[in-house]
Amino acid sequence: QVQLVESGGGLVQPGGSLRLSCAASGFTFSSYAMSWYRQAPGKERELVAGITTYRGSTNYADSVKGRFTISRDNAKNTVYLQMNSLKPEDTAVYYCYARRGFSNDYWGQGTQVTVSS
Repeated sequence: QVQLVESGGGLVQPGGSLRLSCAASGFTFSSYAMSWYRQAPGKERELVAGITTYRGSTNYADSVKGRFTISRDNAKNTVYLQMNSLKPEDTAVYYCYARRGFSNDYWGQGTQVTVSS
């Protein structure tokens, strides 16, 4: 059974930090590119950051470059999103996404991140 379980969300003040984790099971994690998406109320889901399989190349949305860092640990089947200098506009539900090719993809259930004073 495929599972992507996000954790680490919560309430944080502007300027603060959070580290999201996504634990994967039920598929060959190291063979999948991993991404974090987010969806704010009333907005479409958007790509935040992605990381490739073995080489670990990364890409980021312009809005989070320099503040967020995506990483993966293939030995632990886990992908992380370190979020620093958080802003109120980062408030959203954050989703973990796994993809291999064009027909194999999985979503996590999401974790809420709220940035507010």
